[in-house]
Amino acid sequence: MYHRMTIAGLERDLPICPVNEHLYIAGFVIFGDQELTVACAKELLARAPEYDYIITAEAKGIPLAHEMARQNGDKKYILARKAPKLYMKDIFSVSVHSITTAKEQTLYLDGADAAMMKGKRILVVDDVISTGESLSALEALIEKAGGVVCGRMAILAEGDAQDRDDLIYLEKLPLFHPDGTVME
Repeated sequence: MYHRMTIAGLERDLPICPVNEHLYIAGFVIFGDQELTVACAKELLARAPEYDYIITAEAKGIPLAHEMARQNGDKKYILARKAPKLYMKDIFSVSVHSITTAKEQTLYLDGADAAMMKGKRILVVDDVISTGESLSALEALIEKAGGVVCGRMAILAEGDAQDRDDLIYLEKLPLFHPDGTVME
């Protein structure tokens, strides 16, 4: 089963995948889809507020954040990691539970990135926002670092995220019943 969508002017067929026995979602992955990543970055930048740095969570938001930063001429974007790395010092962390992961995960921010964010306008970017848990974790990291969230952007808003007035997104992504029909 697939859900056909037009995103940033491009048609894509998204596979419908089970989350549990009652809830299915359309799987959206921009990894490897350079055409879609470039087009989505361009459309989001046209709607983006003024910012100093972009931040995203590892991993699916990375291509989008990278391309948005590249198109905008930014020298750096910030990445919240799923595990601490050896190079990271003075680590910040926040735990999160997402609809697309089976367990709680923790996001980590390097202290050097945190210092760079202090007093700066930070634009949160992701591929899909659904429950908002990852978004909340990123916002907590930004606040802990002394940054200011200036905007929240995603390619797709899924489920309740579609009703958020603080989120800028390109398209609505429905939730599905097990038979592939759209939940209303």
